[in-house]
Amino acid sequence: MANQPIDFSLARRGIMGTALVGTALAAFAGPARAAAFPAHPKWKFVFVNHVTTNPFFVPTQYGIQDACELVGCDYQWTGSATSNAGEMVNSMNAAIAGKANAIAVPIVDPAAFSRPIQRAMDAGIPVFSYNADANVGRLAYIGQDLFAAGQKMGERIASLVDGGKIVLFISTPGQLNIQPRIDGAQDALKKSGKTFTIEVIATGATVDEELSKVKAYYIGHQDVKGMFAVDGGSTQGISEVVRDQKLAAKGVKSGGFDLLPRTLANIRDGNMDFTIDQQPYLQGFYTVMQMFMFLSSGGLVGPADVNTGLKFVTKESVGPYLETETRYEGKSDKAVIVPRSGAIKA
Repeated sequence: MANQPIDFSLARRGIMGTALVGTALAAFAGPARAAAFPAHPKWKFVFVNHVTTNPFFVPTQYGIQDACELVGCDYQWTGSATSNAGEMVNSMNAAIAGKANAIAVPIVDPAAFSRPIQRAMDAGIPVFSYNADANVGRLAYIGQDLFAAGQKMGERIASLVDGGKIVLFISTPGQLNIQPRIDGAQDALKKSGKTFTIEVIATGATVDEELSKVKAYYIGHQDVKGMFAVDGGSTQGISEVVRDQKLAAKGVKSGGFDLLPRTLANIRDGNMDFTIDQQPYLQGFYTVMQMFMFLSSGGLVGPADVNTGLKFVTKESVGPYLETETRYEGKSDKAVIVPRSGAIKA
């Protein structure tokens, strides 16, 4: 079925919120799945990404796969490996030319993406943002509230460090998947009532670069009281430097974002105070569900922004992340149900 122009004015009326996801899941449960929706083409959803090989997005891709399997659609994973906006725009243009049925893209640079988003929408292709956002014509954003997450991190830092020099590492300054976090963190630190000297250090787009920059910073600034990061690679780099230099025993506090395996192991071993889980699996799964519901309803259902949340992971709560291997955290390609017990904590 060829792409047909869609009246996006219906979508912008803001019909429904995250409930659409629950409704879709309920409709697909068990044997009733086949009858839940009318027959439809095997729509193709193109996911453009800014760091296609970054381990953070492994669970995102599993979420995409699982949702596509659920609704009988297909997808493509494309973009840039090095946060190159030009490469991402090229991938968007290819998706438009290839008549994708829907496109999802992290809007890391509003100026770069406003025109290709408009071209897609003019061609009847709905566009959603995930992981990073600027409202430059997309239909909805699926991902963490990044500035608020940064504020929460800043509040946690202020509870751990009494004052003095702290460093905030960021892989690619200015990009909208992480810049709002560092802005939020600095906002909370300035409002904390404590006196901090804050340094911001760029680390680069690859894990090896990030570790190198963190090591170099510490060697030259051994009076630092806390080391924190707003991206997964820099966070893992901090955890390794804290471990190797035995900084936790010296009172240096540390933390950051995301669930890379070495980060989690170092939290378990007492080498890092916390990391923040932004639930990358849901950023893929929910985006597919929004795409599908929008197309299958002719634009009547959704779309709506979805906040995929914020969970602090500490030594007390890291156990299940290390003890289980699931698609939800990107550590296995197997579909499994993870048993749980005990009280539910927010």
